[in-house]
Amino acid sequence: MNNKDVWHEFKCFGSATLGPRGQVVIPANARKELGIEAGTTLLVFLGPGGRGLILFKADAVEQIVKMASESLAAVEGLLKSYTPSKAASGSSKEEADEKK
Repeated sequence: MNNKDVWHEFKCFGSATLGPRGQVVIPANARKELGIEAGTTLLVFLGPGGRGLILFKADAVEQIVKMASESLAAVEGLLKSYTPSKAASGSSKEEADEKK
């Protein structure tokens, strides 16, 4: 699966029922497709609008954070090289001082 597909694919693997000890069994087809085995660490997040839970494999979250960090570094580089023009700002400091 490439990065572009990550945000656009929605798939239902079935249903699961919460057991008396608070455990949920992830459907076998989901475990197989996602490579989830006994001992795989899953991170549990609150879903949109607080109406559910989202499970992510910990390594997937690491990849998402890495991609976000790289994107932020690129934006930071652009901001460091950005110098606003006087025309874009509407007036210069000298013009502001002259108005005083």
